Amino acid sequence: MLTLYHHGSSVCAAKVRFALGEKKLDWEGRYLDILKGDQFDADYMRLNPKAVVPTLVHDGNIIVESTVICEYLDEAFPDPPLKPREPLARAAMRLWTKAVDEEVHPACAELTFTCTHRHTLARLPADALAHFLASTPPQSVTPNWHERKKEIVMRGFDSPGIDRPFKLYDRYLQKMEEALKDRPWLAGDSFSLADIAMTPYVNRLDMLSMAEMWTLRRPRVTDWFERIKARPTFKPALLDWFPPQLADDFSTFGRQSWPQARQILSAA
Repeated sequence: MLTLYHHGSSVCAAKVRFALGEKKLDWEGRYLDILKGDQFDADYMRLNPKAVVPTLVHDGNIIVESTVICEYLDEAFPDPPLKPREPLARAAMRLWTKAVDEEVHPACAELTFTCTHRHTLARLPADALAHFLASTPPQSVTPNWHERKKEIVMRGFDSPGIDRPFKLYDRYLQKMEEALKDRPWLAGDSFSLADIAMTPYVNRLDMLSMAEMWTLRRPRVTDWFERIKARPTFKPALLDWFPPQLADDFSTFGRQSWPQARQILSAA
C-alpha cells in the first residue's frame, strides 16, 4: 500500500505524483491544505518534522523528501525505469535533482509567496494568519524560512533580496536551454527523474502567467515543456489536483506581479 500525504499546489508533491503516474502505480491520498496549516498538525509532524509535503508511507515505512521518494519509487518499482542507463547520464540526472533541492526549490518558495500566496493568506483572519506564520518550524524549506516567509508575506516585492529568486530561476531556464541543445531530455536521450524534477517548477511559472520567461527566447525549453504537457501523466499529476480557486489566484496575482518580475529580470 502506497499512501501519499500531499497538496494540490505543492511542487514537491506534484513531482512525486508525476513519478507515481509514470510508474503506473496505484496510491491512496491524504490531502493536506497547506495554506490552512494542516501540515502543522502534531500527528502529521510526527511523520514529517519539517511540516512539509509530500510524505510517502509504503507498507508502514515512512519516506520523506520528494527527491528521495522519487528515487525510492524507481528502485522499489523498477519498471519502467526513470533513471538513464549510462553512468554519465545518470550523474547528469542527479545534478539536476540536486540543483532542484538546493537552489530551485527555495527560489520557487520565495517567488510563489511573493507573487501569489501572500495575497491568498491575506484572506485569513488576523489571528489565523499569525498562527500560520508562527507555526513554521525553524528548519523547513531553508534554515531561515520561518522568518523569511513572514517577511515576504508582509512585504512582498519590498522584501530585501527578493530579486535573487527571480534571477536564479531565469538562470536555470537558461541552463535547461543549453542542456537541451544536443539531447531531447535534460539528462540525455530518455525521459528521467531530471525532467520530473524540473517540470513542477516550470509549470509553476506557467500557472503564474510568466511563461514569457521561456516562450520569447528559449525555443528548446518551449519545445521541452510542450512535450512534457503532452505526456498522459502530466495533467493528472500537476493540474487535476490543483484547487480551482487557488489556480485562479495564481493566474490573477501572477499577472499582476509579472511587470515587477519582468523589471527585475531586465536588470539581471
